[in-house]
Amino acid sequence: MKKNLIFLLTIFSISFSYAQHKDIPKTEYKVGLVLSGGGAKGFSHVGVLKVLEKAGVRIDYIGGTSMGSIVGGLYASGYSASELDSILKVYDFSELIQDKLPRNSKSFYQKEKGEKYAVSLPVFKKKIGFPSAISKGQNVFNLFTKLTRHVHEINDFSKLPIPFYCVGTDLETGEEVILDKGFLPEAIRASGSFPTLLSPVNIDGRIIVDGGIVKNYPVDIMNEKDIDIIIGVDVQGGLHKGRDLTSAPEILMQIAGFQMYQDLEDKIEMTDVYIKPDMTKYNDFSFDKEKEIIKKGEEAALEFYDQFVEIGKKQLYKKHHGSINTFDEKANVIIKDIKIKGNNHYTEAYIIDKLKLKGIKSISYDKFIDGINTLDATENFQSIKFKFINVDGGTKIEIDVIESRISTYIKFSAHYDNLYKTGVLVNFTKKHSFFDNDYLSFDLVVGDFLRYDFDYFIENGKIWSFGINSNYNTFERSMVVEPIPELLKDEDKGITKMPLTYRDWTQQIYFQTRFKEKLAFRIGAEYKYLKVFSKEIIDNIDQNLYYDKSSYFNIFSRLVYENYDNPNFPKTGFYINSTYKLWLLSNNIKESSNSFSQLYGTIGYAYTVFDKLTGQVMSEAGTTIGSNGNKVHDYRLGGNNKNYISNFYPMYGFDIGELHGEKFLRTAFILRYELFRNNYISGIVNYSRVSDNIWNSGNLFEDTNSGYGVGYGIDTFIGPIELNYSWSPNTDKNYLYFNLGFWF
Repeated sequence: MKKNLIFLLTIFSISFSYAQHKDIPKTEYKVGLVLSGGGAKGFSHVGVLKVLEKAGVRIDYIGGTSMGSIVGGLYASGYSASELDSILKVYDFSELIQDKLPRNSKSFYQKEKGEKYAVSLPVFKKKIGFPSAISKGQNVFNLFTKLTRHVHEINDFSKLPIPFYCVGTDLETGEEVILDKGFLPEAIRASGSFPTLLSPVNIDGRIIVDGGIVKNYPVDIMNEKDIDIIIGVDVQGGLHKGRDLTSAPEILMQIAGFQMYQDLEDKIEMTDVYIKPDMTKYNDFSFDKEKEIIKKGEEAALEFYDQFVEIGKKQLYKKHHGSINTFDEKANVIIKDIKIKGNNHYTEAYIIDKLKLKGIKSISYDKFIDGINTLDATENFQSIKFKFINVDGGTKIEIDVIESRISTYIKFSAHYDNLYKTGVLVNFTKKHSFFDNDYLSFDLVVGDFLRYDFDYFIENGKIWSFGINSNYNTFERSMVVEPIPELLKDEDKGITKMPLTYRDWTQQIYFQTRFKEKLAFRIGAEYKYLKVFSKEIIDNIDQNLYYDKSSYFNIFSRLVYENYDNPNFPKTGFYINSTYKLWLLSNNIKESSNSFSQLYGTIGYAYTVFDKLTGQVMSEAGTTIGSNGNKVHDYRLGGNNKNYISNFYPMYGFDIGELHGEKFLRTAFILRYELFRNNYISGIVNYSRVSDNIWNSGNLFEDTNSGYGVGYGIDTFIGPIELNYSWSPNTDKNYLYFNLGFWF
């Protein structure tokens, strides 16, 4: 009753005021809508808008902060409430915020060298720091830019279909920044830049973060506009008890809340219709509850439905809102001009190549975003802003980049498997050490087996790139080998399984070219030092029995096509790898005149149905051409490792390196089901032939080895965690494989 009385008095006061102005119809009320910040709770704004539209209320001005600015800005650009509802259901904001990129956006170098680190810390001015936020917000910006494509040319937000403003915070001064001009997606992205979650946005030299820090319910700004009735939607949660503060974002929100809520009562007084949806069951990160939260907004607004109907009746002028003339994302636009600014270290040619725009006269928006993802995946840019401007006969694309100030990183990872046991990886990465487009990386693995991998790469895209690699790898394992007659006694010559130590020190220089980040060809030269030995006691004396202790000079080539969507548990994609190596020279007298070559190839394919069930097939083969003479160079199959060196390959149902020969064929079939998010159960069947005479006079299936396995795997931020059980009817043996963390 009290609310109704206050509302009637408000209507009467406004009517009396209008009666004093003969040029303005007495009944034509201007309504302003203020939407507060509140993270995912701001989805309830959409529910309120649904009720306002149903009641026939025309919104004449919108103001918002954070999520209120996002919902308000999109509504102001022309979307209807039902269209916003659909947008929220189509896009997963929790995924967008994580800034995940399609794997195909990454370069070959990144796929090969950069997918094994769990933690990456920036080094700036010789100090190790932490990222400014969990996400750069590039995916969020891309979405906002796409959704507001139809208003890219409007720089004054008062000229939008509904006039609009939002609020940000100047990170340097702590001052309130009213964003009512500029580029709409940039403004709403800045207003929603929650500290530590999304990185700040640079607008005209000012570093802007979430406006909720200084003004989370910006009704006072609306109060200064030419508005008669202010409707406000407040989804702020208020201050929490100390026992309820369990995470860094919650603590930051609590600190910001000290200022947010100190003048809330005064702001409520400025609001003619104050709507407070019940958000007690939700928090700022309840992005998976959008349907429930939207419903809560509707329920809260319906309490004022009769009042909204009365307001609507006083607004005789109605304008169409919603069903905006958006563009077809897959339809091509004619490119008339491309303008790039903000680049210093990276040339326009480099940026255009990464954007896949070189020589392109027309492009769809979807394809353009693929290029943005590829440019973003280089990690050379802090932000990439773009807009499409209509010009005579086509579109001008304006791109504004801010290069990353960070060029040095310290990265970490950890791993355990049955072969290498425990290993901790520490990496040092430096970009543009000598050239703008080079990478320098050094991996040091400490643990049961000391290893390292040094790589320097100058990336030139389709033009020939240049690389240098040096790595050292070692492990110990008992496996079948040829005995050394001159060192073993007669009674020991039957020994076929020995505890071996493998040491491989390899240096490479190579040239590489690639096409569309999927196909790469590499050619180079290699120096390899192999040391394979067994420690034995002979005549009461500790001795190393060397199966190989030689230096080799080789030339090699490699062709790779790879577009798996996930390196650990692919759901879709195709993989081809073909490697040729010519062993030219050796310091081993027995092998110095016996040059030979080895050719290896693999092909894999993954396909998923019902988004859960994946079938994956992989076939691989290797052959030795010419006289080898040293069984160390045989292909060896067994185990399930993905970080094997040299000529070792997996084969379920057999011990590591158990099967060996100069040639091999292997085919594996994997059936994998995603039980729930990132959790997989799998079954595997693999068959192989390993022999010095692989063709066996055409009897390929004779003496075939078979192995079977079942497993459970989890894809985590530290890498895959897998437990696999395998067996083979050929040996009646079974093995349990366990690995934790990224393979390296």
